Amino acid sequence: MKQASNDQILIAGGGIGGLAAALALARIGKESHVFEQADEIKEIGAGIQLGPNAFYTFDELGISDEVNKLAVFPDDIIAMDAISGEEILRLPVSELYPERFGKPYGLIHRADLHAVLLQACRDSGKVTLSASSKVESHVSDGKSVTVTTSDGQTHTGPALIGADGLWSTVRQSIVNDGKPRVSGHIAYRAVLPIDQVPEANRKHAMVIWMGPRFHLVHYPLRQSDVFNLVAVFHSDKYDEGWDTYGDPEELRARFQGARPEVLGMLEKIESWRMWVLCDRDPVGNWTKDNVTLLGDAAHPMLQYLAQGACMAMEDAVCLAKHVQASGGDFSKAFDSYAKARYLRTARIQQTARLYGQAYHASNATRDLRNAFLKERTPDQVMEGMAWMYEKDQIPA
Repeated sequence: MKQASNDQILIAGGGIGGLAAALALARIGKESHVFEQADEIKEIGAGIQLGPNAFYTFDELGISDEVNKLAVFPDDIIAMDAISGEEILRLPVSELYPERFGKPYGLIHRADLHAVLLQACRDSGKVTLSASSKVESHVSDGKSVTVTTSDGQTHTGPALIGADGLWSTVRQSIVNDGKPRVSGHIAYRAVLPIDQVPEANRKHAMVIWMGPRFHLVHYPLRQSDVFNLVAVFHSDKYDEGWDTYGDPEELRARFQGARPEVLGMLEKIESWRMWVLCDRDPVGNWTKDNVTLLGDAAHPMLQYLAQGACMAMEDAVCLAKHVQASGGDFSKAFDSYAKARYLRTARIQQTARLYGQAYHASNATRDLRNAFLKERTPDQVMEGMAWMYEKDQIPA
C-alpha cells in the first residue's frame, strides 16, 4: 500500500465508485488517498447487474479478465406478470447483446467486483487506503484541499473527490440539498443456495416478477452456486434506513396474491436485509473549484435500471480523462467532467423513476404495460436501450 503524501488526490469513500476513481487515476499516473468510514474496506450487499456499458469501463480500468472470471452471463432477461404468471418479455441477451453492443450482459456479486477493484488499486502502487476514516469536513483554497477525518487526522492534497454515497458529506458543501428523497419503496435482499431454490425458478436468467406495488427479482451468482433475491414493495412505514433486518411476515403480506413461483421463493428465506430506496433530483453543479462529486454522491438513483454502479465507474473513467487533459488544473478538469456527465446521469435518474412505476403498475396501467411489452421484438427492446449501452453514448 502506498504511503500518504501531499501530492495525492483525496477520495472520500471506498466503495465501487471511490476505488474505480482511484484506479482510473492510477492508470494515468496519479496518486490518490482513499478514505473509507467502515472498519474494513469492503462492500456490502449482494448481486448487481452489469450492462454492456459496464464492460467498456472494465476495459478502461484494466480489470476485464478478472471480472469475467467471476461474473455469470445469463441466457435471458425474462419479465413475468406476478399475478397471472404469464411471460411478458424474453430477451435473449447472451445471443443478442454481444452482437449489438459489442459487450455482454452480466451478473456479479457486489463484493466480488469490489474485491477486484481493491486488488487492482493495491497492485497499482499509487493508492493509499485508510479504513475507519470518514471525511467529515474539508477546506479548499482552490489550489489545495485539507480534509478532517473521523479519526481526528487532517490530510492535504491538490483535489478532493466526493464518492461518499447517498448521504455524502462532500455533496452538502457543494449542492447543500439536505436529505435524500425517500421513494416509498422498500427493498429486501437475500442470497439463497442453489439447492434451496425451487426447481421452477432455477433458470440461467435474470427474472423479474412484476406485481401491483411490488416486484421480485432473482438471478444466479458465483458460478450459479447461489441465487440473488431482491423483493421490493411500496410502504410509507419507513423514513430512512440501510442494511437492517427486515420483517419476513410484512414482506409476505405485501406480496399477497402473487403466484406460487414468487411466494415459494420468499418462503425459502428466513432472514432478509432491508433498506429504504432513496434518490435525489438531478443537478448539474457537482463541482466547486478543486472539489467534485462522483457516483451516488453526485447522482443517486433508484435501482430500476440497474445502473448505479455502472454510472459510478463511468464517472471514474471520464474524470481521469479530464484530469489527464487538464495539465494539472483540477478546477478545469472537474468542471469539464461534470458538464460531460450530468445530462446522461440525469436521464438515468429520471428514467429509473419511470421504470419503477411500470414495474409496480396495477389495473389498466398494468394491462397497458403488458400489452406494450408483448408487442415489442427483442431488436426493438435493444434499440430502446441503446442510448444507455452503446459505447458511443458514454461521454469521454
